[in-house]
Amino acid sequence: MTLEVGVLGYRFMGKAHANAMARLPMFFPDAPEIERSVLVGRDEDALSDAADRLGFESVSTDWAEVVDDVDVFYNLGPNHVHREPSIAALEAGTPVFCEKPLAPTLEEADVMAETARAAGNDVPAGCAFNYRFVPAIRYAKRLLEAGELGEIRHVRGRYLQDWLVDPEAPWSWRNDEEMAGSGALGDLGAHTVDLLRFLVGDDDLAGDIERLSGHLQTFVDERPVEDGDETRPVTVDDAYTAQLEFENGAVGTLEGSRFATGHKNDHTIEIHGSKGGLKFSLERLNELEVLREGDRGYETILVTDEDDPYVDHWWPPGHVLGWEHTFVHENYEFLSAVANGDEFEPNFDDGLAAQQVLDAIERSDERGEWVGL
Repeated sequence: MTLEVGVLGYRFMGKAHANAMARLPMFFPDAPEIERSVLVGRDEDALSDAADRLGFESVSTDWAEVVDDVDVFYNLGPNHVHREPSIAALEAGTPVFCEKPLAPTLEEADVMAETARAAGNDVPAGCAFNYRFVPAIRYAKRLLEAGELGEIRHVRGRYLQDWLVDPEAPWSWRNDEEMAGSGALGDLGAHTVDLLRFLVGDDDLAGDIERLSGHLQTFVDERPVEDGDETRPVTVDDAYTAQLEFENGAVGTLEGSRFATGHKNDHTIEIHGSKGGLKFSLERLNELEVLREGDRGYETILVTDEDDPYVDHWWPPGHVLGWEHTFVHENYEFLSAVANGDEFEPNFDDGLAAQQVLDAIERSDERGEWVGL
C-alpha cells in the first residue's frame, strides 16, 4: 500500500521533511512506499512554487479539507497552529506527525496528548524530536542502558545559537508569545529536555526530573518588521537557564540561548556517572566522547561503522552523516510505524512531558523559587 502524505508547512521544516521523504526509497528500501500528495499553506502562489520544488502532487489552502483525505498528516507549521489541525486529523483516524514543541502552552499540549491517547495505538502520533535519531545518540543510549556509566550523578544540556545577536535582526513569529509560546525555552529547550529524558529518564538511570529552578531573560525588547519601518515587541525569552534535581538524586543544568555569539547550532549533552561519562555535540554529530571505568581520559569514537545505529543504510565507515540524515531516520521510523500499525516514539506523551518541564521553568522564573513537577 502506498501512503498518501499531506504536509502543512513548506519552509524550513517542510524542506527538511520533504528531503527526507525523497531519500527514503534510495537508502531505506524496506521503508513503506509514500506519495507526497498534498502541500498545505496560505499563500497560493508561494505554495504552488514550493510544491513543484518539494515534489508534491497538489496544493491546498485549507487543512480541514486534507486531514481526513490522506493516510498521514504532517503538521510542520508554527507552534500556534499545532493544536487544531493535529486534533482534527487524529479525530478522523489519521496518523499525525507534529513539529516540536508540541504546542505553545501546557494546556494545549495536554489536550493534544489526550486526543492522541483516545485515537489509540494504531493511529501513531509522533512529535518531531529528530535528535533522538542521531547515530551517536543511539550509541550513547546503548552505553547507558548497559550500565557502562554506572549510577548517573551529573547531567548537562545546552543548546546555543546566535541568530538573534543583532538587535536589527527582523521580528518573526518566533518572537511572539501568542504564536510561539516561548522563545529559546521552547524552540531549543524542548529538544534538550527530550534528549535528557530519552537518555537518562529510565527508572534505573536518573529517572524523572522531580524539581527545578529556572530563569528566563529577554535582551532585545522590540525588533524591526522585515521590509517595513515599524517595530514589534519581543514577548518571549531570548535565553533561559535551569537547575534540575532528578528522581535518583542526580543534579542537572539546562541552558539555551539565541544570543550565544559564535554558536550556530551547538547542542551539547554531558552525562557523568559513577563509572564513566560521555559528551556529545551536534556540531560534531558523528562523534561521541566516552570515558569508561579505568580510562585516564575521554576516547573520541567516530560513530560511522556499519554496525552503528542506522549507518548500514548509508556510506562506508568514516564517510560522515549530517543534520539532514536525522530526518531520514525519523521519517523512516514514523512512516514504518504507520504502515505496520505500530507505536512510535517520541509520541505526543513525550511532547507533553517536555512541555511540562518547560512550563515548570516558566513558573519557577515567575515565582523566583524552586518548583516541583
